Amino acid sequence: MKKSLLIIALAVSIISCNKEQTTTSNEMKTAYVDTAKLMEEYTEAKDLEAKFKSKSEAEAKKFEVEEANFKAEVANFQKNAQANGQAWAQQKNAELEQKQQRLQYAAQSVGQKLQTESATEMDSLVKGVKSFIKGYGKDKGYDFIYGTGDAATVLYAKDQYDITAEVIKLINEKYAADAKKEPATDAEKEEAKK
Repeated sequence: MKKSLLIIALAVSIISCNKEQTTTSNEMKTAYVDTAKLMEEYTEAKDLEAKFKSKSEAEAKKFEVEEANFKAEVANFQKNAQANGQAWAQQKNAELEQKQQRLQYAAQSVGQKLQTESATEMDSLVKGVKSFIKGYGKDKGYDFIYGTGDAATVLYAKDQYDITAEVIKLINEKYAADAKKEPATDAEKEEAKK
């Protein structure tokens, strides 16, 4: 008898807990943002990608010129090696190897510098997006906004909870408005910070 009463009491408490959870979850306002889509369609992210693609291409062109000059030097060396003797050829070969190493090092250094700059700016952009979504969530009264996409934290959600398009529209509008307010050049931006 005592076991029966204990089981009944336990069942009633479980049912009442489930009822409370159901009521609470119905009152919560939740949504999700497809973070991969957001980053694809966010104008500032596109601008940042274009900026670093342009920088990378400009640096690559510089190295193409230096590489062409180096290849011309190598061709000239090969052409004159027999005429100038073995001692000259060994010395010139050593100089060319050092020059090649310097070019390779410079190319790697520039690549790493661009990668570091890009990562730093992308981190800043992601922090800004998170801050924007946090403010958006507070303004709209959401209890939770989940992220889906490349770093998925939601495995399933009904489409009715997808606020990605609205967030993209608003964050692009904010970026466009901020861009109109900011000085045009990097020098002016630095001056404005002082």
